[in-house]
Amino acid sequence: MSTHTPRSAAYTPDQLKRMPFQYAQPQGMLPDLVVAPVVPEDERIWVPQAENVWFRPLCLNRSAGYWINLLRVRKSGVLSRHRHPGPVHAYVIKGRWRYLEHDWEATEGGYAFEPPGETHTLVVDEGVTEMITLFNVQGCMYYVDPWGENVGYEDVFTKIDMCRQHYEAVGLGGDYVEQFIR
Repeated sequence: MSTHTPRSAAYTPDQLKRMPFQYAQPQGMLPDLVVAPVVPEDERIWVPQAENVWFRPLCLNRSAGYWINLLRVRKSGVLSRHRHPGPVHAYVIKGRWRYLEHDWEATEGGYAFEPPGETHTLVVDEGVTEMITLFNVQGCMYYVDPWGENVGYEDVFTKIDMCRQHYEAVGLGGDYVEQFIR
């Protein structure tokens, strides 16, 4: 029979509930990533992707091959036709958009899941002055023509390169992107 008294006996249940973890985190663990505000006040943080199209990195995970960013569009029209080998999650913060291949529209406050293998053409319709959507993209985006022929791609590494070049050019320094990389 053990005579050991557990350490928790010295505390009330409420004290235990409010007590932080008492040990070190695992050695080599990556630091937390907290981005605030998500929609930046400094316009230089938005990385140009095309005319009137920008992205704002939130997490660029090179070890797992995904990225999370805001996409901001201030024009109407077709943005891109692309295929996803991995899943994509989207949350519409402002405005609306749709895919030519589907009959649904992603609207402000809405969420969309895009399954692996999906090929679609992103459109922002007339009357939308600004669209901002949070995207979580696993893997890459293969840009394709209407018949599925590859015309380009984007992955976490091309995103990092775009950020590094842009941040250097606007005076934030190329290493500004490092805070988003995991």
